Amino acid sequence: METSITLDLTMPRLAPETAPEVPLVERLAIIGTGPAGLTAAIYAARAALSPLVFAGPELGGQIALTTEVENFPGFPEGLTGPELSRRMQEQAQRFGARLELDTVTEADLHQRPFVIKTAAREHKARALIVAIGASPRKLGVPGEREFIGRGVSYCATCDGFFFRGQEVLVVGGGDSALQEGLFLTRFASRVTIVHRRGQLRANATLVDRARANPRIEFTLNHTVTEIIGDNAVRAARLKDLATGQQRVVEINGVFIYVGQYPNTSLFKGQLAMDEDGFILVDDLMETSVPGVFAAGECHDRLFRQAVTSAGFGCMAALAAERFLAD
Repeated sequence: METSITLDLTMPRLAPETAPEVPLVERLAIIGTGPAGLTAAIYAARAALSPLVFAGPELGGQIALTTEVENFPGFPEGLTGPELSRRMQEQAQRFGARLELDTVTEADLHQRPFVIKTAAREHKARALIVAIGASPRKLGVPGEREFIGRGVSYCATCDGFFFRGQEVLVVGGGDSALQEGLFLTRFASRVTIVHRRGQLRANATLVDRARANPRIEFTLNHTVTEIIGDNAVRAARLKDLATGQQRVVEINGVFIYVGQYPNTSLFKGQLAMDEDGFILVDDLMETSVPGVFAAGECHDRLFRQAVTSAGFGCMAALAAERFLAD
């Protein structure tokens, strides 16, 4: 009786070795989603660069905290800051930009491609656009830090609702101060605008609108020297710069708009900056590191408008496209 033998000639399958994760090299990364960052994303995406955009903890930058935007071209009826941010975001994503709600914690511009680290992972990019904007400057007076969130605010859009029927101060004399002061009249019973100079710096239209509002008062040539309270703000000490005399006024909130500082500490020692930390760029928005471009309020210390930031973002994207092509 014959016995048939079947031989298994197949090779045994070996478990593949686990390869270390290698970061994908992006052509272009963009840090920031204000008007500069999102405009750069729109132009870069339309150029088929598929940019990776780091939004940080929330989208929109400072414009997303603005109640009414009436000077952005194409919107004669005006719109809110969050709405403008949302539209720009949708436009960028429509053309292929990829947004990540992740915060950049570290960047190494000495390597090529550039190394960008977030809380989640490490990324690499051949070109980079820095559009990280600026943050509100503090008064630096007693009580300011202690009462943040308990009567001291830098965002009327965020906190105005909590001051219904109450009296508040707005510190500053520029466009932001008057815009937010006008917004606060929807809630507060009285808004006193305190400015250290005798003349406001805001544009004439805003000044006229504020002066015509019966809920707004002006205290010029004064500064806030102290914010006073217990569990919340109850008063503020004002100093008359002409006489030197000080007085205490009872109020429930202090909204501060005295300028901004650029959010550029991440790049100190890597990118050339001026004495205040604004990134220096050439005519093509390129920084001191080839392939790294800056746009918006992290470099613009003069205009600081949504429309100019958008223009700088456009320039940076076009320059980055040229850099990558070369």
